[in-house]
Amino acid sequence: MRTHQDWLAEAAKVVLPTRPFVGGGFVDAGTATFENRNPATGALLAEVSDAGAEGVDRAVRAARAAFDSGLWSRAGVAFRRERMLRFADLLADHAAELAVLDSLDMGKRVVDAHELDLPFSVNLFRYYAEAIDKINDEVAPTPPGTLGLIRRVPLGVVGAVVPWNYPVDMLAWKVAPAMAAGNSVVLKPAEQSPSSALRIAELAVEAGIPEGVLNVVPGLGETTGRALGLHPDVDVLAFTGSTEVGAYFLQYAGQSNLKQVWLECGGKSPHVVFADAEDLATTARQTAFGIWFNQGAVCSAHSRVLVQRDVHEEFVTLVAAEAAAYAPGDPLDPAAGMGAIVSPEQTDRIMQFVDEARGSGARLVTGGERLTRDGSDCYVQPTVFDGVDPASTLAREEVFGPVLAITPFDTEDEAVTLANDTAYGLAASVATSNLGRAHRLAERIHAGTITVNGVDAFSAWTPFGGFKGSGFGRDLSLHALDKYVGLKTVWINH
Repeated sequence: MRTHQDWLAEAAKVVLPTRPFVGGGFVDAGTATFENRNPATGALLAEVSDAGAEGVDRAVRAARAAFDSGLWSRAGVAFRRERMLRFADLLADHAAELAVLDSLDMGKRVVDAHELDLPFSVNLFRYYAEAIDKINDEVAPTPPGTLGLIRRVPLGVVGAVVPWNYPVDMLAWKVAPAMAAGNSVVLKPAEQSPSSALRIAELAVEAGIPEGVLNVVPGLGETTGRALGLHPDVDVLAFTGSTEVGAYFLQYAGQSNLKQVWLECGGKSPHVVFADAEDLATTARQTAFGIWFNQGAVCSAHSRVLVQRDVHEEFVTLVAAEAAAYAPGDPLDPAAGMGAIVSPEQTDRIMQFVDEARGSGARLVTGGERLTRDGSDCYVQPTVFDGVDPASTLAREEVFGPVLAITPFDTEDEAVTLANDTAYGLAASVATSNLGRAHRLAERIHAGTITVNGVDAFSAWTPFGGFKGSGFGRDLSLHALDKYVGLKTVWINH
């Protein structure tokens, strides 16, 4: 296992890419740049090109040319499968480098990036590589003398916009199925975390994926992101991020070419804990993981805990005791419980939620302080508020930080009402030893994923996405391929 010194040495070796990757290589894109700073120290890592409208147009033209050439879109399934498997192998070979890039960019614990994010992403590329020959066409029951084919065809150029909390993972969730279906991709990483995506695009070419199939355009949302959303030659736009920004992409589609838009947006996921939970201490540990892992920067973070009153006080005590294991520290130190918040602006936003909760009458159980270390104040203690009013800001809005809101309830019906009293519908969890209750709540809670006796379960084989303000896109599983193929009818009279 790598030590803190090992990871510091690894960080000293990495080279941060700064230019757009278009048509198989790094290119210059105007003069506009933005700062990429390490939130753990505040140090400037690099000045990164803001691709803007010109850079996006260049990338889309390269993607279209690659698609029209047929080198990827019409290539045999064995060709695409072998190169995607080689791509996955290269991601595995460079896992330490990519983990460091993500840690430096956005402050996550490097061990989480290396031991969780990278293996899942590698396996996802392998999963979709093996799925390529499972995208089957159909023969319709047409009249005699005719042949009706229903073909699943790649749509063309896919624009993908991903967030900063899981830079490699979110890239894999979008790029792997889009490429497996035969599309070309223009990816815009979050401006806070551009480095790993740019490096991964290099590895794609090294794996033998034709130039122009994967292009990466770093930039700000209002410049590069907007340009990608409005571009008239993008056929599909896949987005993961906030509900507010997701709404912009729907507008951009209407203002341009009515491109398909698939949104996976925010959440305010409830964790419903009943008195008959088999092991309350285990449930408390799962709760702590569900809110404090990755500094709470998880769209499906179980940030609302609804606890049956009979065990409410005991449960609050157990959760508060878990906070010590998540004490923030140097993201390159495996001993740190959490890393740094991605930016001063995001840290400010988290602390506004904390201040509002203090003034709302909720009881601060633990945490609630902003910390400074290594010249950066982008650290927030793992925080628990109890007695949170379901109508309060903390109970209703997505914090995207390590702040837990606990609210007691009495009856099963009340728990369901509270769980569904939200603008979101991404995920939910239920802790109970009553199988009938588990089935009832899984049916009645309106969310895309319901986890019973655990938190935030997902896999390559099951779809991930939500309802209501959490959007309507689905990532993961074979169902994700549906976003990136179109149905074409071929009718032959003979």
